[in-house]
Amino acid sequence: MDRMLNFRLNFPPSPSLSRSRSSDRLAVVMVRPTSAGSCKQTVRALYGETIEVPCNDGNNKPEGLIFTKWKYIKDDGSIGELLVKHLQKDEATVSATDGYKNRVSIAENSSLLIARGSLADQRVFTCMVVSLSNLEEYSVEVKVNKIPSAPVIKNKAKELENGKLTTLGECVAESGNPAAILIWMKNNQPLVDDAKTIIIKSTVTKDPATNLSSTSSRLQYTASKEDMASQFTCMAKHVLGPDQVSSAEILPIHYPTEKVNLQVLSPSPIREGDNITLKCQADGNPPPTSFNFNIKGQRVPVTNKDIYTITGVTRADSGMYKCSLLNKDEMESTLFVTVSFLDASLSPKGNVVKKVGESLVVSLEKNSSAEAKVKWTKDKDTLDKLPSFSNLTYSDAGLYECDVSIEGIRRTFFFELTVEGTPKIRSLTKHRSTDGKHKVLICEAQGSPLPDVVWSVNGTNDDVAYVKGKATYKLTVVPSKNLTVTCEVINKLGSDKKEINVFSLFEEEKLSQDKSEGGAAQAKVIVGVVVGLFIAAALVGLIYWIYIKKSRQGSWKTGEKEAGTSEESKKLEENNHKV
Repeated sequence: MDRMLNFRLNFPPSPSLSRSRSSDRLAVVMVRPTSAGSCKQTVRALYGETIEVPCNDGNNKPEGLIFTKWKYIKDDGSIGELLVKHLQKDEATVSATDGYKNRVSIAENSSLLIARGSLADQRVFTCMVVSLSNLEEYSVEVKVNKIPSAPVIKNKAKELENGKLTTLGECVAESGNPAAILIWMKNNQPLVDDAKTIIIKSTVTKDPATNLSSTSSRLQYTASKEDMASQFTCMAKHVLGPDQVSSAEILPIHYPTEKVNLQVLSPSPIREGDNITLKCQADGNPPPTSFNFNIKGQRVPVTNKDIYTITGVTRADSGMYKCSLLNKDEMESTLFVTVSFLDASLSPKGNVVKKVGESLVVSLEKNSSAEAKVKWTKDKDTLDKLPSFSNLTYSDAGLYECDVSIEGIRRTFFFELTVEGTPKIRSLTKHRSTDGKHKVLICEAQGSPLPDVVWSVNGTNDDVAYVKGKATYKLTVVPSKNLTVTCEVINKLGSDKKEINVFSLFEEEKLSQDKSEGGAAQAKVIVGVVVGLFIAAALVGLIYWIYIKKSRQGSWKTGEKEAGTSEESKKLEENNHKV
């Protein structure tokens, strides 16, 4: 329904306006508000900041603009005036007489500016634009928001009891508008009120001076042992965001002891002479501080600590150990403790000297808390097993080591076996050197200790090689005549010698030449014999042919009978074959 507005304007004369009296500067203008006056815009502002209320979004300077006026609806529904801005004046005229008197101003774009915004500014403000031809009103509803303070958990419980519904704490987010929504969380997961194990009650209160809202939420929670490390937080959600989360709270969970556990803190294995430290643990919270230790049948109570130490243990200390609560013996834990030990001895040991062919008995005795491992080596080389020494040879000599061990304990023994024997020459050989200018004699002998060698001639002795009782001696000579050379080997147990004939280099070359010439003569003789045999065979064939020819001519001359001639021919042929 349109309504007629009567108001007085104070402006210079204009030809577009009718006058009732020429000398009168006042006029009554009848205007109808446009449809824009019925629209209402909403603006959100921040508490404590300057509130800017737009006038038709800045589109508020029509042709013939006379003035702009701002007014508001009071709490009782009446209209209150704020200010007027005339086009001809630089400054606006503030008409407010209440709390807005020193807080309102107008911007260049005709927006209303309200300093130090508060919740009392949540109301409808109207911008009235008056021109020569029209009057327009634009209503704006102002909403003032404030982010509440970060949530804080207050009145926290000192501890929670297992299986018992307990007030964990109260979460508070203060001075917000609108009021914050509080959500309890455990390990970043929201808790849901089930009216049994989890009960959450939230309340909102307003400050009468500021009208700001504070939200509080109380959490009652039924804890379990699994909540020992649980983190409880409170999150505040608000329209202005972002979400705010309180500091995490970890509360101790009280529950009675259900299990006792006995441990050995000393490193394994425990050997004779070590200390054994026992620790008795209980799963209750708060944990018990006093216990009974049962040391192989002897009860030892300890107070205000959970460990007990046995010093300088022996193998006799191996056995069953127990611990229990000081006032509840039936709640106990048992543990078998083993003290490791290793006794071992080897016979023989040190330096052992034996003769070739003799026997040697080796014995190893051991006693240990666990099966011992035995490892044999000879001259640092691993043996599968200790060899038999029933008939000693030079190769049996060497350094034997025996390593006996169990976990954490090791014993090492050794003996060095020397096998002695009278020297014995195995071979005495000779050969010419590579350059052909020397003779090299090699004498190989067995014996221990290392035999000394004595040659019957002078020469150059090479290094002696001695391995496992076998010695090799070399002598380089330049014989000028034929010699008989003797190699003699000697040690403390005896000696042995052997001879070898050595030709001079000149005689050896002559013999070699004679052998070559004799071989040529032999070849000639063989060739002659072969040729003679061929000639003899040819002569025999020729004689036989002549003989057969003459025999046949004679029968034709005498005219003998064919039969007789045939018999004689056969006999003659048989005789010739025999020949």
